[in-house]
Amino acid sequence: MDKKPSCELEKTLFESVIEKTPDYIKNMELFDFDNENCFTFTLKKEHLYPHSEDNPEGLNLKEWFANYAKEAKVSTAGIRGPQNIIYPQDTRFPINLVGIVLATLAKALVAKEKYGNKEIRKLAASEVRYNSDLYLDAIARIQAAQGIKTLVPKGRKTIPIWLASFLAFKLDLLGGEYITSSHGISVKTATKDLNSQGSQYLPEESLEFVNKIQEIFDTVENTGSYEIKIESKNNPLIDESIMEKFNDGIDLYVDYLKSGVAQNLDSVKKMESKLFIESVGGCAYRTLSRVLDKLGISDKYIWNNIEEDPFFHSIGKYDTDPKGNKTFYDYSVDATVMAKRPNGEKYFPVIESLHYEKILADCPLGTVVLITDPDHDRLTVCQIEAAGNEPMLDDFGISYIELDENRILTVYTANQAFLMLMNYRVKQLKHEGKYKNHPRFMIKTTASALSWDEWAGVNNIKVVNVPVGFKEIANIMKKVELQIKNNPDKEVIVDDVFGNSINLGVQPRMVFGGEESGGMIMGSEDLIESIAGRKAIAMREKSATEAIIVASSLAAKLEEENKTLSEYLVEIFEENNIIAKFDVREDIAYYNESEPDIEKLKIAKTEGEKQRTKNDLFYLSLAIAVREGKATIEDVKKVLNDAFKDLNFDNLIDVKFVGDGTYLKFTDKYVEIRPSGTDAKTKAYSGGENLTDIQNFSRVLGNYSGERTELHKALISDEFYENSKEIALNHYLEFVEKGANNEAFVIPEYTF
Repeated sequence: MDKKPSCELEKTLFESVIEKTPDYIKNMELFDFDNENCFTFTLKKEHLYPHSEDNPEGLNLKEWFANYAKEAKVSTAGIRGPQNIIYPQDTRFPINLVGIVLATLAKALVAKEKYGNKEIRKLAASEVRYNSDLYLDAIARIQAAQGIKTLVPKGRKTIPIWLASFLAFKLDLLGGEYITSSHGISVKTATKDLNSQGSQYLPEESLEFVNKIQEIFDTVENTGSYEIKIESKNNPLIDESIMEKFNDGIDLYVDYLKSGVAQNLDSVKKMESKLFIESVGGCAYRTLSRVLDKLGISDKYIWNNIEEDPFFHSIGKYDTDPKGNKTFYDYSVDATVMAKRPNGEKYFPVIESLHYEKILADCPLGTVVLITDPDHDRLTVCQIEAAGNEPMLDDFGISYIELDENRILTVYTANQAFLMLMNYRVKQLKHEGKYKNHPRFMIKTTASALSWDEWAGVNNIKVVNVPVGFKEIANIMKKVELQIKNNPDKEVIVDDVFGNSINLGVQPRMVFGGEESGGMIMGSEDLIESIAGRKAIAMREKSATEAIIVASSLAAKLEEENKTLSEYLVEIFEENNIIAKFDVREDIAYYNESEPDIEKLKIAKTEGEKQRTKNDLFYLSLAIAVREGKATIEDVKKVLNDAFKDLNFDNLIDVKFVGDGTYLKFTDKYVEIRPSGTDAKTKAYSGGENLTDIQNFSRVLGNYSGERTELHKALISDEFYENSKEIALNHYLEFVEKGANNEAFVIPEYTF
């Protein structure tokens, strides 16, 4: 082991992993990627079955693959999971070196079958997570062995996910492989597959390579082995020169920004105060600092945590769990996550671990704090305000923490922050005289704020609601683009996940696309064009850089007006007569993701998944029953009022399946119960006009056991209950496919 811990907490994590890893895994020598020459790995029949005295070479790949294939069908952001951070060949974990080798090979074989003798080019990159260098090396060398040219940053250095996505589209690549697990806990990772659009794979795209892995396993079963070639580290098909030529894509991306949100940054250049950027994990710094420099505004920022660190500078890491038990516990690096202390007090564990009472001690009142995550696609917005503003903040559901006796730090949910950014962007477009040039629309996830829909209605902006996941937002973009391309003079009409047909008008432009988990993008006035001439209304991945540019411009405007972000948010509420001012999210994790013993982790996760599924099916079966005409909304009210006697469902007006969860619409609020597709977790979202009310609904419905009541059983038959998930999946696929842009990607003649 050559990994050196950076602190005592990381040392504790390492020691725990080493202790829990069996000797046979520690001594395993499957691949030698230190060998820079070409070599071959032989996948054996023995590898498919569990390790035992009789099968010392066992890797239990069949069990690994069964879980991997299951996740591929539902994944919202790459096939994610924990890894053995010290011994990455450990196939007991969902993500491991063997699995990455197999998945990379399978994707390469699928690509070769589709594109024959064409020159296939893909991009490979990563953020700062454990073993990313190794995985990147494996991906590039396996693709090279299959004749695929792989573009990598010079020196195999980090870039953000949005830049990888941008380049996949802009350079007309077949796609890319990006190693990340976004803002997930440190021991998690994933290969986020990007297609030729720069969008995350849809399930049907993932299933193509999953089926290819099965073919490989079938060959191993029948013949006893399968040879996998790994090319040399310096093979000419592993190309650093193209990324170097394009300055990692920075120049192209800055041109894109200048055509949109960065068209006029004079107000930022005139700012007297500095903006504070928290580069969690350090990945953001290498790219964002260069973007800001090229935009001529780099002197307006101060930075924290610019060093790249897979332990994320201990952010979100504790030596006790939420119940106070002594153990390593990771809350992830999502700055908006709230937890409860053993005494019931709510707090922000991630922000608390940033020690802002010390770090921000010299920053003046009004300083805007911009927190971005390890792959630099999400943004959390905060601001230093004067103590004494707490009553107003409480009135409008704005969270805050105390920095000292004179100052507090307001912490905005993405729902609140993005409402401010989209409102500001629309005012920018109107001020520039551009807004009237096109009809406007936005794409948002159903779990995002109801206030966004209200605001859009007031501003004559059409709203397309989609399931959670940025690939869902990208899928709508592509549907819109197809209609614009085929019928440029006709109105564009798309369906949302609620089943509404929405007329977006002729040549519409997207003013915003985003989700409550902190990811957003803004559309372009002119269609974005790739080198080969493909066109897009917006990029396919959320970008914290784009969000930071808009947030900086807003901060500059508010500095001129001597106004805080909280005052601006309240102003938006009042100007637009927003009723649903409040939003909450209840996160229910059914096990400790940080458990270092993988066998305990698997058992806990399996049990947790059962709890998650019971909770989901209780609500989902009701929604599907209404959709299929087997129940009325009045029937559902009776079931829910009976099951939750402390809540009132009398003003429930609809219950719908929304692609990945159940959406309950009331006259004064909404509640969405959404099971994680990849983990033993449930998320309960709610928005409305009464904070206490929506908190109660989210907490109670999200934490419900899912046990079927007598009224539920009387309304929903056992057979329908058991089949409701499959029926729901079919409805989801209908939504995805209706009007889908399935134009085949044509590999161009590359001129670079």
